[in-house]
Amino acid sequence: MNQYRFRGLFAGALILLATSVPAPPADAQAASTAAAQDPAAQAGMRQAINHYFRGQATGDASHMRRAFLPSARIESVRDGKVTSLTLDEFCAFFKGQPAANEASRVRTIDFMDASGSAGTARITLDHGAMVITDYFLLLKVGDEWKIANKISHFGRREGAAG
Repeated sequence: MNQYRFRGLFAGALILLATSVPAPPADAQAASTAAAQDPAAQAGMRQAINHYFRGQATGDASHMRRAFLPSARIESVRDGKVTSLTLDEFCAFFKGQPAANEASRVRTIDFMDASGSAGTARITLDHGAMVITDYFLLLKVGDEWKIANKISHFGRREGAAG
């Protein structure tokens, strides 16, 4: 079989497959949006994120321990190397004192989404010259939401010193 005939058969099979997959129900998007906007889930996830923000702002590791599951991993790539920390290793960075430039730092929750007991969030930490984007995976454990894992991107603001 020549390559052109094979490509034609392959393309035809893909088209057949694509047209035979049932479309999602019309209310699927509405259901997804409703889950994302569940006020109780939003409030619970926001509470966990606010503990994280408080821990950063104060340098108090106890807030981090309230934000995260004990088994959480905190991971990032810095200078081309993967860093993977346990919660204890991460908390060791918080010595009980706010950063010298704390008054100028801005923290925002960019989005949150939840489905049942699982959720995700993206936050931005603007530290002046450094802008950090964190992605959280959150789990509802009992009546409380906790950050199960965190990954981060560290970016430098263009033209910023330091």
